[in-house]
Amino acid sequence: MKKFLQITALLLFSFSIQAQDKKAKDLLDQVTSKVKSYDNIVIDFKYTLNNAKENINQDSKGNVTMKGNQYVLNFMGVTKIFDGKKSYTIVPEDEEITISTVNEKDDNTITPSKMLTFFNSGYKCTMDILQDVKGRKIQYIKLVSINPKDQRKEILLGIDARTKHIYNLIEMGKNGTKTTLTVNSFKTNQPLSKNQFTFAEGKYPNYYINKLD
Repeated sequence: MKKFLQITALLLFSFSIQAQDKKAKDLLDQVTSKVKSYDNIVIDFKYTLNNAKENINQDSKGNVTMKGNQYVLNFMGVTKIFDGKKSYTIVPEDEEITISTVNEKDDNTITPSKMLTFFNSGYKCTMDILQDVKGRKIQYIKLVSINPKDQRKEILLGIDARTKHIYNLIEMGKNGTKTTLTVNSFKTNQPLSKNQFTFAEGKYPNYYINKLD
């Protein structure tokens, strides 16, 4: 009888985990669907890097404007423009611009738009805690990479339960490093300039231009 109860409990636990996995996957699908429904997205964010062992605690702010696969990213004093074919990295401090061709189909290519949908493959997902953040219900989903070489122990993705927008992304590294990206402002379908994602070389007359290809 005792053995039977143990087996029953194990089966119920297994079914519960499977149900949580489906619930997490369904929520992630809703997030992806929402992201793809917008003509453009403008995000202001905060990025925090912590490692208690190394005594590292850094905060940075940035913003990104996205339309399809095109984007303009401003982060840590650097501007990066991607017009759909070429990437332009502008570093005012060094008065240098690096131009390179990007293969969007390459799975290893990280872009802002992919950061909003990266979780669709390569991860095991389960529902985590539901938190109240300044009156907003934030549902966390735990993501664990199926790649054993991944240096991240786990990722917690916070999703606004009402809007289905990503609130924050917490990465826990195997070396003790914790990085947190928090979305301070998430705006959609904004009026953008027709030249929003166009690199204008004339704006940087004294810059050194490094063309990689």
